[in-house]
Amino acid sequence: MKKKLLPLAGIVMGLSVATSAHAVERGELLANSCFSCHGYDGKLDNAEIIPLANYPASLIISQMKAYRDGTREGTIMNRHARGYTDEEIELMANFIGLQGQ
Repeated sequence: MKKKLLPLAGIVMGLSVATSAHAVERGELLANSCFSCHGYDGKLDNAEIIPLANYPASLIISQMKAYRDGTREGTIMNRHARGYTDEEIELMANFIGLQGQ
């Protein structure tokens, strides 16, 4: 039985070491889906997609909620926004807002 526990203990210890080097916050995890279209460094070749660099968190929050609630039309953003709670939108926006500073 002890032989089976040793590999598991090693995995758990490895995960704790890996996450202590860079603690990934929930907002960062959620924001990564935004960056795949809106750019990781705020520079985009596609003029139709708004870069999020230097975008205020309050504006991201209001726009995401407007997409989600149907008060702002969109091609894809209204569908993305429906998948997030208020808390998740705020976590994402606060992380993205920090990236521009």
